[in-house]
Amino acid sequence: MDPLELLGYFESRNPESVALLRRLVDIESNSFDKRGVDKLAFFLMEEFRARGAEAQVLQEPTRGNLLEANWRGVRKPVLLLGHLDTVWPAGTLKTRPFRVANGKAYGPGIFDMKSGILLALLACEAFQKGYSDPGKGVNFLFTSDEEIGTEAGLPHLKSSAEKCAAVLCLEPPLPGGRAKTFRKGVSTYRVRVDGIASHAGVDHEAGANAIEEMSRHVLDLQAMTDYARGVTVSVGRVEGGSALNIVPALAEAEVDVRTASMADASWMDQRIRSLRVHDPRCGLHVEGGVNRPPLERTEGVAALYLRARAAAAELGMELGEGPTGGGSDGSFTAAMGIPTLDGLGVDGAGAHAANEYVEISDIPRRAALLCRLVQAIET
Repeated sequence: MDPLELLGYFESRNPESVALLRRLVDIESNSFDKRGVDKLAFFLMEEFRARGAEAQVLQEPTRGNLLEANWRGVRKPVLLLGHLDTVWPAGTLKTRPFRVANGKAYGPGIFDMKSGILLALLACEAFQKGYSDPGKGVNFLFTSDEEIGTEAGLPHLKSSAEKCAAVLCLEPPLPGGRAKTFRKGVSTYRVRVDGIASHAGVDHEAGANAIEEMSRHVLDLQAMTDYARGVTVSVGRVEGGSALNIVPALAEAEVDVRTASMADASWMDQRIRSLRVHDPRCGLHVEGGVNRPPLERTEGVAALYLRARAAAAELGMELGEGPTGGGSDGSFTAAMGIPTLDGLGVDGAGAHAANEYVEISDIPRRAALLCRLVQAIET
């Protein structure tokens, strides 16, 4: 089908697409709400099956279940990747229900990333109705704990991705609808200082103040930030002590580290593990490491972006690209050496914010772009 005819098809279906988007938003699926995530997974299983795909729920005992679907094809498949979970707790819809105003659709999780899930369903429907021939297999995978690190979903993600020629991640785009061709890696650490407790008034000199020791490490850690190198360190949470009149024997800190390359992630890991106590009476313990590798702009990523830009031009769209400091499941697949293009979701704004929305007019464009890009990828 001609690209503009495909776009016209999705435009004619946009009222139904918005209605389906509402159903997705109305199933609340916070990362820690297994019941809600599972409900969404089973809902999507039926929706994909209704569109001619094979679909199954992947049971996960500790987190929400995952959803996997497959459109069968002879050639090596492309993976369309997303996540079911949102940051919004159950009950958020009571105060911020789905609504449409001034060409925008609002609701918790709509931008990140219920609208990306919608695009996958629309593409599958276009395959079924013959409006778009992918020319290859298309696999769909939606993890259930992306917002909290993808610990449960990672084995399924790696198993699915290694069978595929490329990965298209349906996370929200950058402002202006730009694709994401670079993501910083994310490392997280917990630093603990063990001091010596004593009475703050009677026996002050016998104590080793864990909070004082930790404060020195906070300064040491923050000083590791190097903007020119693309390395940032943020001590985001600190706690310690037990009572006002006791020299504190314990202090803990949680540290967020962002790096532009795996080489820098390893370098920073060595630096953080090399911290030494200032007060020899204290003990220092460091736990953690790389949570998500960086999505580096490799030749494979750049080539995939150029295909997407060409497909967008066929639809009268201009598709830009850019970097972001946040991580996604696409970071894992890129680190596996699989060409990965991120940020292919619906344009909007407000990820993790109360004003989260998507542009309704962008839904048909993004659905058509996704179909054309799947077709254009050589496998």
